[in-house]
Amino acid sequence: MESSDTNIFAGTVSTAHKRKAYIALGATSIIWGTTWVASRIGVQYVPGLQLSYIRQFLAGSILLIFFFIKGEKLPTWPQFRWLFILSIFMFVLANGLSSWSVKYISSGLASLISALYPLCVVILEMIFFRKNNNTPLTIVGLIIGIAGVAVVFYENAFHEQPPGYGLGVMLGFIAMVGWSIGTIFVARNKYQMNPYYAMGWQMFISSFIIFTGAEATGNHIPFSEIPYQTWLAIAYLIIMGSVIAFTAFIYSIKYLPPAISSLYAYINPLVAMVVGAILLKEPLTVYIIIGACITLTGVYLVNYSIKRK
Repeated sequence: MESSDTNIFAGTVSTAHKRKAYIALGATSIIWGTTWVASRIGVQYVPGLQLSYIRQFLAGSILLIFFFIKGEKLPTWPQFRWLFILSIFMFVLANGLSSWSVKYISSGLASLISALYPLCVVILEMIFFRKNNNTPLTIVGLIIGIAGVAVVFYENAFHEQPPGYGLGVMLGFIAMVGWSIGTIFVARNKYQMNPYYAMGWQMFISSFIIFTGAEATGNHIPFSEIPYQTWLAIAYLIIMGSVIAFTAFIYSIKYLPPAISSLYAYINPLVAMVVGAILLKEPLTVYIIIGACITLTGVYLVNYSIKRK
C-alpha cells in the first residue's frame, strides 16, 4: 500500500483517475452530509436508540457476511476485547447518542457538534495524557473553533427552542466525546485487522448493547408500528451512507492527496444544514452559517497543524 501511494502522489495518477476521485470526494461530502437529515427523518417516527440498533445490526451483519464469504477468520480473544471497547465509544456512544440527539436538535447542529471531535481529541490528550507539545497554530485553531460554536449557540439563544433541545445538545456533545475517546484508543492500541471487517464487528456488537439500553429505558416501539419512512431512512443510511459513500471515500483517498481527500469533513455539516433547511424547514440564519464556517475553520487549522507536525 505504501509503495502504491507513493507512486500515486508522485504524479503517476491519470487524469481520468483524478477526475473520478474528485467526483468520489463530492459524493462522499454530499452523501455523508445528508445522512444526518436521514437520521432526523427516521427518528421522527421511532426512538433514536431503536433507529441506531436496527441500522447497526443490519449494516454490521452485511459487512460480516461479506468478509466471512471472503474467508476472514473469527477475531482472537484480544482482538474481540479491543473490538468491544471500540464499539462502546464509536458506535454505542457516538452513533447511538447522535441518532438520539437529532430527535431534539437540527441535523445541521448535530453534524456541526460531531465535527468538533479533532478539537476534543487535542483537549483530552492535553488533560489526560499531558501532551502539551501543540503548536501555536493548534492553539489558534482551538480558540477559533470554540468561538465559532459560541456564535452558533449565541444565535440559538435568541430563538425559542423545541422541547428537549438541551437534552439533544448534551447527547450530541457526549457522542462527540465518545468518538474522540475511541479515536485516541485506536491511535494508541492497534491490532492487525482489516479495518472494515473490524467495523462490521463493532456495528454488530454495538447493536446488541444499544438494544439492551433501548429496552431498559423504554426507547422502542413494536416493529409492526415502524412506518415505511423510517425503513426508507434506514435503507438510505445503510446503502448510501455505509456502502456507496465509504466506497467513494476509499477511492478518493487512494487518488487524492490527504489534504484534499479530508475536505469532506468540513463540507458535511454545511450540506446537512442546507438540506435540513430545505427538506425539514430547519432554521438556517446568517449567524448560524457564519458560526459554522468559523467553527470549521478552527477544526481545519487544528487538523492541519497536527498533520504538518
